[in-house]
Amino acid sequence: MADKVIRTIGVLTSGGDAPGMNAAIRAVVRTGLGKGLKVRGIRRGYQGLLNEEIIDLSARDVSDTIQRGGTILQTARCEEMRTEEGQQKAAAICKKYGIDGLVVIGGDGSFAGAQKLSRLGINTIGLPGTIDLDIACTEYTIGFDTAVNTAMEAIDKVRDTSTSHERCSIIEVMGRDAGYLALWCGIANGAERILMPEEHDYNEEAIIEDIQECRKRGKKNYIIINAEGIGDSMNMAKRIEEATGMETRATVLGHMQRGGSPTCKDRVYASIMGAMAVDLLIEGKSNRVVGYKHGEYLDFDIDEALGMKKGIPTYQYEIARELAL
Repeated sequence: MADKVIRTIGVLTSGGDAPGMNAAIRAVVRTGLGKGLKVRGIRRGYQGLLNEEIIDLSARDVSDTIQRGGTILQTARCEEMRTEEGQQKAAAICKKYGIDGLVVIGGDGSFAGAQKLSRLGINTIGLPGTIDLDIACTEYTIGFDTAVNTAMEAIDKVRDTSTSHERCSIIEVMGRDAGYLALWCGIANGAERILMPEEHDYNEEAIIEDIQECRKRGKKNYIIINAEGIGDSMNMAKRIEEATGMETRATVLGHMQRGGSPTCKDRVYASIMGAMAVDLLIEGKSNRVVGYKHGEYLDFDIDEALGMKKGIPTYQYEIARELAL
């Protein structure tokens, strides 16, 4: 617990952008102002903090932003923040601008920076903003719902043309280290196969045999959802086509999954989390992450949150495989 009174809070977005971040920023700004605090926005994440790209934010500044994708504060990666010197510089800049509390919207890497700032006397609260759904302490992360719906709709369109041409389609979704986008799309789009980073030992020969068996049974198309962490979609398509004789195309959805207007869920959940972050700071809390579990919004110690591990639920993966038969 911190004993200092919070008068000025800062807010930044760090790492990969995610739909709903603007809703969270808006909630932080308006909740803070409504409770008599000064609110400052920090552009371009921790890099912007180190460069002193700090602006005052009013309620008008966040008007007409809740429906916008991306982040109005911009975001960036920052290697300097991984160093002790960079962390001390960031804390000193916060103090220079009177920032008593800081709301950090991002993923595990962003939380690690918030953890270090907390130890240097800056009250910090993290909000889980990542389309990967890979933060272990929470069942929801800002941006996942929009991203998975964007990917699902794109895959539906690919299936249409795949059916028309009787093709095998490999569709690569984002997820370098986590397969949640791939898993959810695999179930939602009725894919025959789902390849995820958590399942590195997938058998390409078994996929080829399955495609051949499906063709014998009269199946006209075949959909493989491939996570970015597996990758190699283009070469995989060539190998499958050579082995099966079935025309095979690869589609990499890429950064379109990060963009677009956030869904209702991402707007509402992000807004509640943003408001809660301000309330936690006012209560004197620091080094916390806001999460959502079992229908409730909760806060966790950042040290504890970073120590948690999250894998793909075995039962969900088994269901995906059963439904693909």
